[in-house]
Amino acid sequence: MKAGILIIAAVFFLLMPFSVYADHKSPIDELDLLSDEALQMVKLHRYKDARKILEYFSDQFPAASSHESVFSMDELSMITLTHDEAVEAMTNTALNDTERINRVTKFRLVMDAISSKNQPLWVEMKEPIMSDLEGVKKAIALSDNEDFHKSLNSFLSLYDVIHPSLKVDLPMDKIKNIDTKIQYIDQYRLQVLKEAASQKELYALETDLENIFDSSSEDEADPSLWWVIFTTGGIIISTLSYVGWKKYKGDREKKKNRSI
Repeated sequence: MKAGILIIAAVFFLLMPFSVYADHKSPIDELDLLSDEALQMVKLHRYKDARKILEYFSDQFPAASSHESVFSMDELSMITLTHDEAVEAMTNTALNDTERINRVTKFRLVMDAISSKNQPLWVEMKEPIMSDLEGVKKAIALSDNEDFHKSLNSFLSLYDVIHPSLKVDLPMDKIKNIDTKIQYIDQYRLQVLKEAASQKELYALETDLENIFDSSSEDEADPSLWWVIFTTGGIIISTLSYVGWKKYKGDREKKKNRSI
């Protein structure tokens, strides 16, 4: 009984400072939370509330970015660009609901890419993006001109949503390589639809996208979490070993006393 209490107390003591640390939010985390709240409002079609949150973000952003080296120049550029697009989408009545959601999602993914220490949210866009690309391939196989353009346009729209966050997370040479293939496919649509030689760019693009999604989805635990796990495990093992040794010693003493 005492051993169990000792184990629980040790684990609680060790995890307590970690929990306190986890609850603390940095200025960047606060901005990331605001971007998420704005997206939730847009999904509910509460555009006025979403705009208020985006405007509040603008008020808080200078203080968060005033610290030296908090954001790189590329990150500042991506935040400003996508934030402005999101604000404009809240008042532009020419945009439909999907376009508004996409613009705010683009902003949300950028903030997550900057603040996230593990798997970024843009990885979750893999299924719809790759599904559209598969639709392009099926349309080519069936020589279906209408479905080809429809699937390709949908793919380009979704890729545009994750493009700024890719620029935050990935080396520029990878982005340029993918962008070059996409520009070729978009510009020479008829050749891609009809010519096998041009379709090689499509299959190469598919491979490149699979690679970036798969490499970014390899979520690694925070090193501090591993430290907690291993240290906690060490304490438990040490405690159990000690309790086991005491029990073994006690049993030896009992047997010794009986034999006298």
